[in-house]
Amino acid sequence: MDLPPRRWLLRGVLGIVVGSLVVAAAVSAVAYEPPSLGPGTVEQPANGSTVVSVQGFHFEGVGNAKKPARLVAAGPRAATEWVSDGSKRNARWFYDVDPLANGNLLVTSTVPGDTVVFELDPGTQRRVWTERFDAEDTHDVDLVNGDQLLVANMREYNGSSGVSNDRLFVYDRGEDEIVWEWQFREHFPNGTDGGFSADWSHVNDVDKIGEGRYLASPRNFDQVIVVDRSTGEITMRLGRDGQLGTLFEQHNPDYLESENGTPTILVADSENDRIVEYARVGESGNGSEWERTWELSGGFNWPRDADRLPNGNTLVTDSLNHRVIEVTPTGDVVWEYYAPWAPYDAERLSATGADDANGSNPANASVGGSHGPTMTDLNATGSYEVSGGAGEGVTDGVQFSTWVASVAAGTPIGTTVESVAERYAHVTPFVRPVWLSSWSFAALLGAVLVGLPWALGEGLYHRERIRHAAGRARSRLSR
Repeated sequence: MDLPPRRWLLRGVLGIVVGSLVVAAAVSAVAYEPPSLGPGTVEQPANGSTVVSVQGFHFEGVGNAKKPARLVAAGPRAATEWVSDGSKRNARWFYDVDPLANGNLLVTSTVPGDTVVFELDPGTQRRVWTERFDAEDTHDVDLVNGDQLLVANMREYNGSSGVSNDRLFVYDRGEDEIVWEWQFREHFPNGTDGGFSADWSHVNDVDKIGEGRYLASPRNFDQVIVVDRSTGEITMRLGRDGQLGTLFEQHNPDYLESENGTPTILVADSENDRIVEYARVGESGNGSEWERTWELSGGFNWPRDADRLPNGNTLVTDSLNHRVIEVTPTGDVVWEYYAPWAPYDAERLSATGADDANGSNPANASVGGSHGPTMTDLNATGSYEVSGGAGEGVTDGVQFSTWVASVAAGTPIGTTVESVAERYAHVTPFVRPVWLSSWSFAALLGAVLVGLPWALGEGLYHRERIRHAAGRARSRLSR
């Protein structure tokens, strides 16, 4: 019996692989229920409303109507109270949201090419005032010192000179001018994070923590710093560039002090998929040692905000699980709200008061962030894993990328695969259709990766036949 030519055998194998992947994607898509606004686990009702900024998705300034930037509020039992769709006001991404002492909200957003910050009256959904900056990307703006805006401005890159102008600055609304500015390139080696780039520091947060003291988070430098406004000096530093065991591309740090005055920083350690708290030990100053006093991990997917509540629990924005959770010091989920796509920041409105960490907020200043005790004061130091929550079915169960990393773990390529899988997990939620799970999207992507080279190979193999067919078609059309 004659065996089929090898090319036909190969075609059969490729056809089976592509067909199987497409069928698997279809089956997974049919069974998948995408996350939507609403409650997850509620073991303990919240003591008030929680406002969440949802980053949403856009590409080159074009928004995705199925993944809009929006502000949402959830009630004590995590029922949605109101929704403000940013796409209807030309907002492409929403970032930081801070409650103000007067009951309104300070919102940081971007539109193509500009940063837009505004005060929102949540009762009427109207903007009290709006400021627009010629700044391509800003994740955090705080209202300080009466009527001034403290701004963390990233991606300020001069392409012609190849120099980064990433900065912190204070804009006085009454004077309509910048009254203070601090350039990262003047205080960090210019080779930090591989050197100047279009997104060099990625400074994603800045908070006033005392008179003339600003806490900032240059994400790409893997560290949190405190800047003295009068001298320009960095007076405290947690982490170092490339010291990934301490912090790895963190977001939204909060400054706390223990009962004995020990400086403490609570931060979403995003790329390490955990929440950590560090206390400064030893002599005061920039060279002091930091001790990790609390760590919460397990089940997070790129958390980007963590606030300590007055009751000692922590409010965590678990971005790529599309949820906000309140957890006890030992990691039990007691309140959960789902807010796709990619929530960035969350604030428990009733957990904030008229005073900030340094006790000197004017009536209209930002009062967001942490307002609770340190884990040292709670006698709850240690490492814990998250437990509870709605779990599989709402958060897409076990992610494809997580499974790939677990299979490769312990092998010579395990570290590389884990790094690639992590990056894949952080990119695909923004680009995959809302009706596809991580598994169905991976299956379709696999079908494309197999089918496209196959199609190209077939085209090359039959190029003469294709050329002749094209020639005959042109000949017929020219008659």
